[in-house]
Amino acid sequence: MPLYELVCISRAALSHASMAGLLKRSAETVLDRGGAVRGFVNMGRDQALPYRMKRHMEYHTSGSYWLMHYYANPKTSGVLMSQLKLDPRVIRCNVVKISDKLNEMVAPSENM
Repeated sequence: MPLYELVCISRAALSHASMAGLLKRSAETVLDRGGAVRGFVNMGRDQALPYRMKRHMEYHTSGSYWLMHYYANPKTSGVLMSQLKLDPRVIRCNVVKISDKLNEMVAPSENM
């Protein structure tokens, strides 16, 4: 399975419980379809956006940035993106394919 990175900007004014629910829902979407979540990275809360963004009939000037690394098939990424685009807590999201195979990510050791 390929390794993907989900880059997401969520609303700045989310409570801790609401943000945890968003992360849990994203992970469950991948896990329910046979994928594996590698980890989450918090890139910062309440940061200024590069420009004013409109989402769900509201304008946003700040947001919380976070990443999720996961292994899944391509159809799972499509389902995840469609769910996040409909979620009112999410301002922007994008999936980036990191690599196809494990040996492309990890350099082979010299002992082998």
